[in-house]
Amino acid sequence: MTSGTEPAAKARLLLARHAETVWHAENRYAGSRSDPDLTERGLRQVEALARGAVAAGVDAVVSSPLRRAVRTATPAAEALGVEVLTVPELREVDFGELEGRTRAEADPELVRRFVADPVAHPFPGAEPPAEAAARVSAALRAVAERLPGHTVLVVGHSTGLRLALCSLLGLPVAHYRRTFPRLENVAVTELRLPADASHPAALLSLNRTLPVRTVD
Repeated sequence: MTSGTEPAAKARLLLARHAETVWHAENRYAGSRSDPDLTERGLRQVEALARGAVAAGVDAVVSSPLRRAVRTATPAAEALGVEVLTVPELREVDFGELEGRTRAEADPELVRRFVADPVAHPFPGAEPPAEAAARVSAALRAVAERLPGHTVLVVGHSTGLRLALCSLLGLPVAHYRRTFPRLENVAVTELRLPADASHPAALLSLNRTLPVRTVD
């Protein structure tokens, strides 16, 4: 039962990072200007997410427009009989000079400064993390406004979602790498956004595998 002082939730958002790509093993930066293919393991993850979405009672599917995210979201939408709603603002961060590269291929001093404070020292040419946090968090709020009362699967990207989580939860964006060191591929983070945007969101679960309903 909701108390009289607690703001009503607009939507139940299940945030999922896209499935594994061919750049995953090397930890190569895949941002908004890169779109590597999914691996065979990633394709299996996609099917598992679709089954989990059905079992979890998802009734809407939203995705970043990047191909790896849409490919992850589409089987879930098909299983649910709905269309994938693509939201451009859910795209991944542009990593500038690191786009398509690994840290080992970058200037060690640039990497050191980024790791110490990614907001103060983003990679050259990259989208400022604070701006990306505002972009993705605003997109998630808009999704909740557009789909009130729905359980929404939102397929996005590791860095963009972690930045948005910090912003929506009222945590320092500069600490996103320490606060949320990793979002696993197709694992779900459940977020409840209050109707009043001045209130922080509620984090209900992190990196959870959706249960799959078995058929006898």
